[in-house]
Amino acid sequence: MAAASANARSDGAPLLSIGQVLARLTPEFPELSNSKLRFLEEQGLVSPARTKSGYRKFSSEDLERLRLILSMQRDHYFPLKVIRTYLVEVDAGRSPLFPGSGQAVGAPSIHPGVRRFSRNELIREAGATPMLFNDAVSASLILPAENYGEDAASLLRILVELQRSGIEPRHLRGFRASIEREVGLIESALSAVAKRNDAAGRARTADRALEIAAQLEGVRSNLVRSALERHQSS
Repeated sequence: MAAASANARSDGAPLLSIGQVLARLTPEFPELSNSKLRFLEEQGLVSPARTKSGYRKFSSEDLERLRLILSMQRDHYFPLKVIRTYLVEVDAGRSPLFPGSGQAVGAPSIHPGVRRFSRNELIREAGATPMLFNDAVSASLILPAENYGEDAASLLRILVELQRSGIEPRHLRGFRASIEREVGLIESALSAVAKRNDAAGRARTADRALEIAAQLEGVRSNLVRSALERHQSS
């Protein structure tokens, strides 16, 4: 993903400055900043062209790549190393599975088609009922919003399946409190490094927080499996 010169990258479409990229992406990603763009470049996730004077210039492909990266962070909470691994596979011309799903994404287009759903669209997408959705909101499993991402759709699909086994959202009310305790634990663990208030520091802290969250999820899964094995053998 080495950066090329601005002239070499240009295929007739105008290249964009950092300011133009921010103008196009901040309506969708309000927290995006100049520093965040530079941080993503430092991490090797995007490689804009350079003019002879050293100014960064972004192609339309760079813009879509950034949209993908930011969507993966916002909608799926993927840490940067997961995003990087996925992009390396795409750049190599392979069709990797989109992280967390069983669906392969073709190499010609790296954008996985991240969608946003209204309430009614979310219910239809998940094959749920309005009552199940309302119960999920009441149990604080889904937080009310004007629109929802893929994670909400995935969660609602799981709730549909759990309901078929007799497990209702009200049975899961304690999950939100448990999550809040985990968030408190993560924030405490990162309190020292979180003091850096620049965009790059915040991005590194957020990425580390997701890594710790994944590790805690591994602990939880291991404990559940062990408990089930004990019950089944007793």
